[in-house]
Amino acid sequence: MARALRRQGHEVAFATAAEAAPWVEPEGFEVMSLGPGSHELTAEVARRFGVDILFSSDRDLTAELFAGARVDLMADEALGRADHWTPDLIICEDHDFVGPLVGSALDVPCAVALTGPAPEPDVLDALAETVRPRYVDRGLQPPSRVPAGHLLLDLCPSSLQREGWQSPPGRIPLRPESALDPDGGPPEHRRVGAGRPRVLVGFGAEAGASMELGPVIRSLSTLHVDLVVVAGDGRAEDLGRDPGRVRLCTGFPVADDWEAVHAVVHHGGPEITLAAAARGIPAVVIPESPEQRERAERLVMAGAGIAFPARTAEPTVITSGIDLLLSDPRFTVAASRIREDIVVMPTAAQVAERLAAWVRAERAR
Repeated sequence: MARALRRQGHEVAFATAAEAAPWVEPEGFEVMSLGPGSHELTAEVARRFGVDILFSSDRDLTAELFAGARVDLMADEALGRADHWTPDLIICEDHDFVGPLVGSALDVPCAVALTGPAPEPDVLDALAETVRPRYVDRGLQPPSRVPAGHLLLDLCPSSLQREGWQSPPGRIPLRPESALDPDGGPPEHRRVGAGRPRVLVGFGAEAGASMELGPVIRSLSTLHVDLVVVAGDGRAEDLGRDPGRVRLCTGFPVADDWEAVHAVVHHGGPEITLAAAARGIPAVVIPESPEQRERAERLVMAGAGIAFPARTAEPTVITSGIDLLLSDPRFTVAASRIREDIVVMPTAAQVAERLAAWVRAERAR
């Protein structure tokens, strides 16, 4: 989205914790480094509640993390920086409550991007209740709903939404596109019929996965498959791999890594989940956090995946799940239906044009 807006002649800046700067600075975007990093934020919530909150499913802890502590530690600094930068539009994630607050204070329109299935109503209520006094204390009108933006940029295809979901007012579908693909087109995917099927192990693709790769790789190697193993920084240890059957890549998988992949193992992070879905590849998901469990559940309900709780997912269990995905074509058929939903979603470039037109119309009122 940032690239699309810049290509259309708009100035773009990121307001984010310093730890995220290496992702965007190399492309020449301005970065306003502000607010707590992830470890500082979780430590603050743990201090307030007296418990370790990492991967907690307690909705009150989740609300305090995103709508409480993060706002307390970041909002005033963000407001001062934004007031100096004078934005015409704020785009933020659905669990970011600083962006909408800054937009409300500066009377700037805000669009919120949703990267997964809509949260359950009770979670939304807890988030709204937690953020309300932060608005009141600053003399602002609290949001009547969350996500709190004027528009909702929804990257989740309808086939992965929870049962009973209805499109909310102001929703704009936005095709999930890899940040590593500057062209932003729908990913093409080719499966090779002959030879061993290929399985991508994506636990290392995003931060937060605690699964040990070695035992999983050794177990999957008992199947008649080739493996592409994504190992993040610091995780590229000796996996006892056969170089003829196991290929190691670091960081997030790029187009070549997905070539001819028939099934994926991952932990349910938003990027890896949508990257596989956009290619019509079924997955075995080992979720750890509440958001990961929600994505895994939606894949299972869509018929495009199998989920095992992280605490009980032994390597042999994961292997049996992959074996089932490869032997039962119904999983691939269901995953292909999700891909068809994603392909017809508007691109970032198309949505960027719509956002710019919306801002111009708001100014003209």
